[in-house]
Amino acid sequence: GEFNTMGISGLFSFDSMPDEKNSSVYACYLNQDGLSLPNRDYYFDDSFKEIRAQYINHIKNMFILYGFDDKTSENMGNTVLKIETSLALKSRSPVELRDPDKNYNRFQFNDIEKEFPGLRHREYFSKIGLTGLDYIIIGQPEFFRDLDSIIQQYTLDDWKIYMKWNVLNSAAPFLFGDVEMEHFDFFQRKLLGQQLPAKRWKKAVSIIDSFMGEALGKIYVEKQFGEDSKRRMDDMIEDLKEVFIERINNLSWMGRETKEKALEKFSKFRAKVGYPSKYIDYSSIKISQDRLFENIINCNKFELERETKRIGKPVDKELWEMTPPTVNAYFSPTDNEIVFPAGILQPPFFDPEMDDAVNYGATGATIAHEISHGFDDEGRKYDLNGNLNDWWTPEDDKAFTEKAQSVVDLYNSIEALPGIHVNGALTLGENIADIGGVSIAFEALERRLKKNPELRKVIDGYTPEQRFFMGWAQSWRTNVKDEALKWQILNDVHSPEKIRAEIPAYVNPNFQHTFTGLSNNNLKYREIIIW
Repeated sequence: GEFNTMGISGLFSFDSMPDEKNSSVYACYLNQDGLSLPNRDYYFDDSFKEIRAQYINHIKNMFILYGFDDKTSENMGNTVLKIETSLALKSRSPVELRDPDKNYNRFQFNDIEKEFPGLRHREYFSKIGLTGLDYIIIGQPEFFRDLDSIIQQYTLDDWKIYMKWNVLNSAAPFLFGDVEMEHFDFFQRKLLGQQLPAKRWKKAVSIIDSFMGEALGKIYVEKQFGEDSKRRMDDMIEDLKEVFIERINNLSWMGRETKEKALEKFSKFRAKVGYPSKYIDYSSIKISQDRLFENIINCNKFELERETKRIGKPVDKELWEMTPPTVNAYFSPTDNEIVFPAGILQPPFFDPEMDDAVNYGATGATIAHEISHGFDDEGRKYDLNGNLNDWWTPEDDKAFTEKAQSVVDLYNSIEALPGIHVNGALTLGENIADIGGVSIAFEALERRLKKNPELRKVIDGYTPEQRFFMGWAQSWRTNVKDEALKWQILNDVHSPEKIRAEIPAYVNPNFQHTFTGLSNNNLKYREIIIW
């Protein structure tokens, strides 16, 4: 518990988020944790045998740098791997962790001791300064039930080694050069294929963005963000909303009762663009110019206190989950909203100097992607108020599941690396959103061109429709090492960027006609577009 206040991980993680069955208040969440390798498969799969050997050697090197002798450090590495393997054995897989229903398990506070004797929850919550809890939401109850036997499986000295490792591992990126490079060598070079560390200024910006991101964001917005970009985004969002409403009304596979509830949910949807209406106040954090890791601890203590204090209180709808400079966007199911930070409103995602066709292909499709998340295999389980609530008829639920399975099958068939296929189940939500996003944005562009025929121009030899698909593809340009690609396929809910650029265009019935003049009559792929 004391380590958690400093941002140092342990056997499980704490979070405060909107209660997914009462989204108007913040609730306490506990989830499985305790692994330093990316997920449970790395501890058992034969293809990671070499990674496990390198991991033990990395732990050994870290303890040698800390001051232990060679043999003791090697034994410590073996101990850490044994404990983490025991935790991994009881952990859910990345695919299982995508199910919001199975991850919502509410327990009354007074029942926790009986349900999970190994948790010692009263001591834990006392350490993190959290009192007066009525209930806790536990993501993976079977993991917490097994903690007691795992704790008894190892000696107190073993657990001290494990916790020492967690402290060293958390601190390593912020310590002196030898430790920082040892950490980089394993977690970035061996796991992800990155050959050189980021430049010092990039690391500095990244650290500030991670720990005091809204302070950095305020400066970024003042210097880099134009209100003209925000106005064009707002116009695009309205165009896309109009198409999405019509799509819901015209769905052949969804019944009227579910359609009415879907439209009611969408009527409550909102979009945030650029930056929050108010910024987090970091002024109480003590920052010293010569104590980097102490600054990190102070920031983590501030954040944990901010989160513990809000549990049981009304949700602040103006808070953001991303910082303004972030090059990304998200959909929040409990808030029923999409958020586009200022950082993503720059080329190649958005360019105020470009015509609508390019921006509808890149940013417009991304906006529609985020809108679609409210109705993907996870988002569809939340109602208009952001609560986990089954609002679908059994018939429509069955029809959606069948169509979603065709998306799973398509992406499962794609070989991203020799012998390694995309995990269609893990990436399902993002793939549905990609395919739907491109389809909705293309129709929104066509409507805009019809209303404003003067915008239909051939530029650099390309029609608006061609520029649309090129805009989408350009937004996913990337260079990626094979190691990082393998990591992504096993851990990330997003398909690799190259596949994201290609497949949503390929299955779109307008794509072939746009570039060849021929119709794409492949009904199988047309049916994959769910929304």
